[in-house]
Amino acid sequence: MGGYGWISLTTDYGTFDGFVAACHGAIARIAPDVRVIDVTHHVPPADVPRGAAVLAQTAPHLPSSVHVAVVDPGVGTSRRGIAIATPGGILVGPDNGVLIWAAEALGGVDEVAELSNDKWFLGDVSRTFHGRDVFAPAAARIASGAALSDAGPSVDPGTLVRLPDPVVSVGDGWLEAEVMTVDRFGNVQLAAGGELLAGLSNDLLVSGNVRAHRGTTFQDVDTGDLLVYEDSAGRVAIAVNGGRAVVVLSVRPGDLVRLTQR
Repeated sequence: MGGYGWISLTTDYGTFDGFVAACHGAIARIAPDVRVIDVTHHVPPADVPRGAAVLAQTAPHLPSSVHVAVVDPGVGTSRRGIAIATPGGILVGPDNGVLIWAAEALGGVDEVAELSNDKWFLGDVSRTFHGRDVFAPAAARIASGAALSDAGPSVDPGTLVRLPDPVVSVGDGWLEAEVMTVDRFGNVQLAAGGELLAGLSNDLLVSGNVRAHRGTTFQDVDTGDLLVYEDSAGRVAIAVNGGRAVVVLSVRPGDLVRLTQR
């Protein structure tokens, strides 16, 4: 019987309460030899697109794993719990879009099962804590070698909830894209792939009035200046050398940012 030696956890639970520890405990009770990687537990509360983006950009760099993502404002409702098999691992979580981008990053959807086998659950399932009672136990069982077909009925991949595709538009001498994430350093990541920077000059304007320079490292611009670059996830990003681009630009995820040549 196969299985996985690793489980990753991505949630909006934070680390001030016992939620994460309870998920670790649920895994350890079923699969004590499986190791757990905490991707992050500081996704902004209920921010499904941010959780989806973080997981998609991280999962390909982890060992082959069962990846649990719980950013779940619909917990306790009729939304499905699912497990998705991909060439690069298994994804477990709510059917609200949080898993889809990671599934694509791991090679695409091979198989989907609905988590409906109550023998897989942890005791009486709380209506507000499926991370502990449904998703962590399911991940532990899959990591221990259980088949997805034992989790519940097969799901047509075409019925899975998808997040809207982020906006990316390109023209002659300009690029407009949606803000995907803002990291703890204040760097602003756009939805556009980094290869699109090749169509722009080195001297740019951000949002029509903020001067920036295209480069590859933070030291390519003077302290306090704006840098437009391809980040470690292969996306267009904006930083300030020694500062916080998010403050300079006053943007947040979902906003549109336009880059134009000077």
